[in-house]
Amino acid sequence: MTNLIILHVNYVEQGQSLEEMCRLAAKWGYDGIEFRRTHKDYPTDQAYIDAIARWMDKTGLKTVLFGAPAPNLMTEDKAERDRSVDAAIAFYRVAAKQLSLTVCNTFTGTLRDPAGDYYDFGRNGSAMARPEQWDWAVAGFQVLGDVAAELGFRFAFETHNCYLHDLAKTTRELVDRIARPSVGINLDYGNIAIHPKGEPLAEAIRMCGDRLYEVHLKNLFKLPIEEKRHWLPCGLADGCINHREYLSGLKKLDYRGPFVLEAPREGDRSWFAREDLRYFKTLLDEVW
Repeated sequence: MTNLIILHVNYVEQGQSLEEMCRLAAKWGYDGIEFRRTHKDYPTDQAYIDAIARWMDKTGLKTVLFGAPAPNLMTEDKAERDRSVDAAIAFYRVAAKQLSLTVCNTFTGTLRDPAGDYYDFGRNGSAMARPEQWDWAVAGFQVLGDVAAELGFRFAFETHNCYLHDLAKTTRELVDRIARPSVGINLDYGNIAIHPKGEPLAEAIRMCGDRLYEVHLKNLFKLPIEEKRHWLPCGLADGCINHREYLSGLKKLDYRGPFVLEAPREGDRSWFAREDLRYFKTLLDEVW
């Protein structure tokens, strides 16, 4: 198996230093970490990247992903759209000099009614996108996609509520319109599962198809209540998402990208990181 297993940084955001994050990920048996845009201890991109490169080397982690910086391409302010694209380019030029980037998670900017309910996913995100906002997203990521190709890595839009790319269908449409091999999809089915128009798992995998470059893996319980916030996060093995089916679908697709395990829940995340990895490796042995 060549797919790497990556620790999402939200397992180690309970006060750990960057050094501790890397040491723990390596100790637990992960191949790398998906980091965020910044860390409070490092005031510049260069200092942040220097520290990540240093601790990856010392701990033996194989790779690093980033979940940002992502441009805000949904704003009416063209100057802000341009600035955010330039900031992303600057960050990745610094990162690519010291890190062997493969794929990085990304976004186009939030789309939600500020006077409405964040959890009203059927009204936010792609449901409220105007044609020009699609055009802004396409143009911005054509530029970013060309830079990624130059630097030797790929972007993957996370399927995430309150974004243009909230469902597998809309994310695939966005990727097809961008038409850059360096820009694809990060299927986070945990987000699609709670959308009122979310596709079934097998259909979501099929829609992503050959443009599936990354997956996020997490789980949740759906609650039998008439509320927009009708779920609770849980352990990877415990909720309504059947990861055996998920892996079987990815295997049929000949998926070669990273598996990013995620823990968007409170509690002892150090334990969750080991528990989720143990379950996932058992599942890989049985399915993959």
